[in-house]
Amino acid sequence: MLQFGQITTQIANWDNWKKFLGQAVEYANELGVPKERISALAQQAGDILASSVPTANPEQQTLKELWQVANEQEKQTLATLMTKLVSGR
Repeated sequence: MLQFGQITTQIANWDNWKKFLGQAVEYANELGVPKERISALAQQAGDILASSVPTANPEQQTLKELWQVANEQEKQTLATLMTKLVSGR
């Protein structure tokens, strides 16, 4: 199990962050979590990250800024795209 400090180190680098998210999506898929639920959870995580977590790199800053101006449908689209990006699909 990763500790908070390890997670912070993991997400500081864009490629590591994508890998970290990809592993979470892969794990959810292995558990049989439907894609729609994974996307909804990604949207909830996006809300938390955008409001409470400082960005660690320019890519995350861009995502945060997009998230802050997006409406609910656009946030769902961003969350779905991020899960696709990190899943390699």
